[in-house]
Amino acid sequence: MTAAAPLPAGGDPLATFDCRQAFADELVRLARSDARVVAVCNDSVGSSNLTSFKKEFPERLFNVGIAEQNMVGVSAGLANGGLRPFVCAAAPFLSGRATEQIKADIAYSQVPVILCGLSPGVAYGALGPTHHSIEDLSWMRAISDLDVVVPCDPDETREVMRSALASGRPTYMRVGRIKVPAIDQGDSTFRVGRFRLVRPGGDVALIATGTMVSRALEAAILLEAHGIAARVLNAVSVQPIDEEAILAAARETRGIVTIEEAIVRGGLGAAVAEIVVQRQPVAMRLMGLTGFAPTGSAEFLLSHFGLTAAGIAERARELVG
Repeated sequence: MTAAAPLPAGGDPLATFDCRQAFADELVRLARSDARVVAVCNDSVGSSNLTSFKKEFPERLFNVGIAEQNMVGVSAGLANGGLRPFVCAAAPFLSGRATEQIKADIAYSQVPVILCGLSPGVAYGALGPTHHSIEDLSWMRAISDLDVVVPCDPDETREVMRSALASGRPTYMRVGRIKVPAIDQGDSTFRVGRFRLVRPGGDVALIATGTMVSRALEAAILLEAHGIAARVLNAVSVQPIDEEAILAAARETRGIVTIEEAIVRGGLGAAVAEIVVQRQPVAMRLMGLTGFAPTGSAEFLLSHFGLTAAGIAERARELVG
């Protein structure tokens, strides 16, 4: 892993971006260069940002209607026919309604389908728990032989898409809706099964994924003012997980804080804890959602569960004393 600058790189440091737009643009670029690329959706052309794809490749867009189980089954058939489907749907419905098909038709059958869970976590805000996708990391990482990846910004979203297409492996990727800054990750490149070191530090390790990476970086700056050097790891690959990076963090710091826009039971924090408790015990704090969320905007909900830079810094300070 390569250390990188602690702040977003280039341009306006306050600028934030919607990863769904980067996803939509990259999907069109991939389709232009690879005739096997197709999109499959559940009556979500607009919400999945597939309007441009439909305009340029109408014959390569398969809209199966509001039938997520059928959508995944169709994508498996297309993959078996030599195509490379990107399945595009809101994360709560893709992961919740089609878990059996993802397990049997995609992962167990080892077909090259890229499952794209859009607007995950609490991105749908006031629409409530029915539309919040907080369990998907727990459900998807419980399925064997399925890569689970969570890019943290637009550039990494594009990297993950290119990698998943090239690998030919069954993949579930979260495509965030909550706007995030661009993260400087130095000259490191995305690799499945590897975290990315975005800030070095030897006092405490902040292991974050997706929308929480930029907040962990902000927390590291707050901690620096208190004389605490926080290592920030981007857990872009939740499954397979980077055991080497986790064990190094456990050995070289006084504790680990995991941060995810997901339920803490079974997700990133649990995956890290499984490694730590068996091989390198160290103090830990798991940050994420602890249950169904109240009604409110996405930002309100993240604050409610302490998923802010200040909240992360506070938990880290408690951990290291």
